[in-house]
Amino acid sequence: MRYDTDSHTPVMGYLLWIFGFLGSHRFYYGKPVTGTLWFFTLGLLGIGWIIDLFLIPAMDRQASMRFHTGRIDYNVAWILLTFLGVFGVHRMYQGKWITGILYLCTGGFFLIGVLYDFWTMNQQISIKNQIFNSSL
Repeated sequence: MRYDTDSHTPVMGYLLWIFGFLGSHRFYYGKPVTGTLWFFTLGLLGIGWIIDLFLIPAMDRQASMRFHTGRIDYNVAWILLTFLGVFGVHRMYQGKWITGILYLCTGGFFLIGVLYDFWTMNQQISIKNQIFNSSL
């Protein structure tokens, strides 16, 4: 089975940019430090949020070069994390059933686990995809 070489998409980046003043698009592109900064400052008081409208294509290219594509789709995982993270559905999608069920029973480990996943989701998926691709 052959996978697309583009791990992230500009369409998803722009959709998340709509909520970008909370940093969601920056987390998606693997920039958790600035994503957190955007979250606490509302996109640097809106200025950084507007500038990011023009930076998304470059962030997309960087993310696509940095993260491995494969069986687990980044876009699906990020949608599941963003909207169903406290239920652990994104973890179950990755095959992490035990922690997924624990998230379901504890509200995403009382939201701390969800925050952790916002910081590390891209790396988690990239490692899983790399392992899966090397076993082919």
